[in-house]
Amino acid sequence: MSESELVSVIIIFWNAKPFLAEAVASVVAQSYPHWELLLVDDGSTDGSTALAQQLVANDPQRMRYLEHPQHTNRGMSASRNLGIAHARGSYLAFLDAADVWLPEKLSHQVAVLADHPEAALVYGPTEWWYSWSGRAEDQGRDMIAPLGVPADTLLPPPMLVSRFFFRQEAAIPGPTSILVRREIVEQVGGFEDGFRGAYEDQAFYAKVCLRVPVLATSNCCDRYRQHPHSNSSSNDRAGQDRAHRLIFLNWLSKYVEQQGVTDPGLHRGLKQAIWTCRHPRLARLATTVVRSARPAVVEVSRRTIPAPARQWAMERLTGSTYAPPTGWVRFGSLRRLTPFSRQFGYDRGRPIDRHYIERFLGIHAADIQGRVLEIADDTYTRAFGGERVCASDVLHVAPGQPQATIVGDLTCEDTLPASTFDCVILTQTLQFIYDAPAALRTINRALKPGGGLLATFPGITPISRYDMERWGHFWSFTTLSGRRLFEESQAWTGVQVESFGNVLTAAAVLYGLAAEELRPEELDHHDPDYEVIIAVRATKADCEGHETGVHHLGL
Repeated sequence: MSESELVSVIIIFWNAKPFLAEAVASVVAQSYPHWELLLVDDGSTDGSTALAQQLVANDPQRMRYLEHPQHTNRGMSASRNLGIAHARGSYLAFLDAADVWLPEKLSHQVAVLADHPEAALVYGPTEWWYSWSGRAEDQGRDMIAPLGVPADTLLPPPMLVSRFFFRQEAAIPGPTSILVRREIVEQVGGFEDGFRGAYEDQAFYAKVCLRVPVLATSNCCDRYRQHPHSNSSSNDRAGQDRAHRLIFLNWLSKYVEQQGVTDPGLHRGLKQAIWTCRHPRLARLATTVVRSARPAVVEVSRRTIPAPARQWAMERLTGSTYAPPTGWVRFGSLRRLTPFSRQFGYDRGRPIDRHYIERFLGIHAADIQGRVLEIADDTYTRAFGGERVCASDVLHVAPGQPQATIVGDLTCEDTLPASTFDCVILTQTLQFIYDAPAALRTINRALKPGGGLLATFPGITPISRYDMERWGHFWSFTTLSGRRLFEESQAWTGVQVESFGNVLTAAAVLYGLAAEELRPEELDHHDPDYEVIIAVRATKADCEGHETGVHHLGL
C-alpha cells in the first residue's frame, strides 16, 4: 500500500470513555481498507487513556496512541495538530470521540477526491444523533442537517467563508464529516492552537476555504452525537458563544488582511458581522425599529427621496449590490440593436470565449501529449502540448483545408482510426453537430484506452452565421446537458464538467466585445447561473469499462 492511498484517521479525546470504543469500531468497520488510526489523548483522567491503549494493543499494525508531554491538556487544535504531525497518509480524516462514521464514509470520500484533483476537502450532510445513554429520556429524533449549498458542486474560494460565517446560509460541517488532502492542511498550517474551547474547526475551514475549492456532496457519512457534555453544549450553557464568535471574527479579519484577500464582499460582510457581534443590543434594536417604522419610513421616503438615493441607502445598510431602480439604468453605449462585432470580438481583440477556453486548456495542459487530434487546426496542440506531443493530426469536415490530415464527419464511426490518439482537443465543435452523442462515440472509439478528451462548447452565445449556413448551428449547452452527454455512456470515466462566465461576460459576448475590454477580475468571476462556456475533461475507460464518475464543477 502506498501513502497516496492511505487515510490517516485522527481521533482526539478527553474523558470520552463512554463513547471511544464505539467511535473506533466505526473506523474498523469501514469498507475502505487503507487506513491508519491515531488516538490522541488530550490529558484524560476518566479511564479513557487505558481504554485507548488497550484498543491500540489489539491492532498495533493499524493503530497508534499519542499524548502530549506530561499527559497535559492542550485543547482540540493542538491535539489534532499532534495527530497530523505523526500521520503518514496523503488524506486526513478527523473523528470526534463521541461520534461515529457510517461504513462507506472513507470509500465514498476518497473516490470523490480522486475524481476531483482540484478539490482540497470534501464533506457532506451530517446526521444529528440523539443517543448518549441507555435511558429513554435521553433519546431524541435523529435528523440530517441540510447542507445549505449546492450538492455535488465544487465551491470556489471564498464562497464558503461568506456562507458559513457571515450570511450563515450553510451548515458548517463538523470535523467528523470531512476528508482533506494532507498537503493542503500543511500549506495552511493546520489548526489554530490559539483557539481553545470554541471555533477551532471554523478557523481551520476558513483557512482552507480562502485558499482552495471545496466539494460538498449529498451523501451523509457520519453521525454527530448530541449530548449535554459536549464542548458546544457547554459553551451554549455558559453564554459564551457571542464572546467566542467575536474573537473568531476578529482573528478572521486579520487573517484575511494578512493573506491579501481583496474580495470586497468578503470584507464588507466581515465588518458587518463584527459590528453586529460587538453591539448585539443595538443590532436587535435597529432591527426592531426598522420593522416597526418601516411602513411610515417607506411612505415618507417614497415621497421625498429620489428612487436611486433610496436604493443606494438600502445597499449601504444591507451590504447588497446596488441595482438602480426601474427607469434609472444607464445603458450608454449598450443601448443599440446591433452588436459591436458579429465576429465574436475577433476584430476587436481576443474573444471572451477564447479566454475561458485557453484557461481551461492551460489547467489541463499535461493531458495534451503523445499523438493528439484537434479540430480545424492545431493551434492549441502547439500552444499547450509543446514537446509532449509526438504527432499531431487535424480533422476537418470539408475537403481542401490546408492543415487537415483527416477529412470526415464525426458522426460517422469510421471517420477516425480506432484506438489511435492519446488526446483529442474538441473546442467549440459540438454545437454544429446535430447528433452530438454519435460524435462522442466516434471520438471515444478513436482514443486509446486511458486517452483523454478536452472539450468545450458554448452556453450563452450568439449564433455563428457562417457555420449555420454551411452545416448548421444546432445547440447551446448547460453543465447539466453536458453532463448528460457523458452520463448516458459507460465509455467514459473521470469526467469533470466545468462552467465559466458571469452576467457581465455573457452580455459582453452577446455584444461582440473582446476580452481586453474587461478587467481580469470581471473575466474570472464565476456565476453558475450565467454559463458562457462549458468545458469537459474525460478519459476513455479501459476495455473492461468503468462506472462513469460525473460531477458538476462550478468554477
